[in-house]
Amino acid sequence: MKHLFLSGSLVKLLVVLLFSATMVSCKKDSTTTPVMPGTITAQVSAGSNFTLLKSAVVKAGLATTLDGTGPFTVFAPTDDAFTSSGVTSSVIGSLSADQLKAILLYHTLGAKVMAADVPAGPNTKVVTAGGDSVFVTKNSGGVFVNGVNVVTADVAASNGVIHTISKVLFPPAGNIVEVASADTTFSFLVAAVVKASSGSTNVAAILSGGSILTVFAPTNNAFRAAGFATIDAVKAADANTLTSILTYHVIPGRIFSSDLTNGAQPATANGGKVTIGLSGSSATVKGNTNTSASNIIAANIMAKNGVIHVIDRVLLP
Repeated sequence: MKHLFLSGSLVKLLVVLLFSATMVSCKKDSTTTPVMPGTITAQVSAGSNFTLLKSAVVKAGLATTLDGTGPFTVFAPTDDAFTSSGVTSSVIGSLSADQLKAILLYHTLGAKVMAADVPAGPNTKVVTAGGDSVFVTKNSGGVFVNGVNVVTADVAASNGVIHTISKVLFPPAGNIVEVASADTTFSFLVAAVVKASSGSTNVAAILSGGSILTVFAPTNNAFRAAGFATIDAVKAADANTLTSILTYHVIPGRIFSSDLTNGAQPATANGGKVTIGLSGSSATVKGNTNTSASNIIAANIMAKNGVIHVIDRVLLP
């Protein structure tokens, strides 16, 4: 029976050999080649919060493009971003492939731009893959594109990078007058611009010209609350009085919501000042003789010559 027992020296040798084999195995596991991320198309397809974006990409015929060599940067709206922007699956279904392509290319850059590459300061112009321009901003609040915040930056892809954003970006549909005229929310405002332009100042020419402007645009209900019960009442108003009011809603330059600071008093086109208020996620703007501030109820509507913010009160100089 002696041969069934191992000597102490032999046991020690076996322990050493087993320990060495275990260490070699662990070392091999620790140097396993990491899995590379997929292409932008693959990342979007795999993302549970990109179902609407995926549908739009497929319908627009851009899946193969975003699967290519790139490099690309894509500002990717999440499903919540689509729905909060009014773009549901039914809306995507109603849009043509060309319409969706124009919107999606407005979210795409033909280069890889990491968040760290965005220069500090407001509104750096960047040309998109569709030929239009977006404006990127980096400040203490984060990174923004056209005033829309980047929720998650630097999502890696093998052919570029993805930045998820909280709203859908829409390319400008025309100048400020054309954008307002296309939206029935601004019927009273458009009537006011037309009537004001019959006076000594051509307000329509100012708002459709080459100067870059920011407009706080009152809704129809805002005009009603200010005493203009109907569009006919707007048309009956004094042209020069309307000019004074309307130019008080205009600020030279392109100012996105990401550029607003609490207590700021930007100068308006008629030489007055308005006061900006920020509280949490809410923003307001107050005219000099308004008893209360107007809420900014929609922001960062792009126009070819500036940006529009929708407000619920008419600003009074």
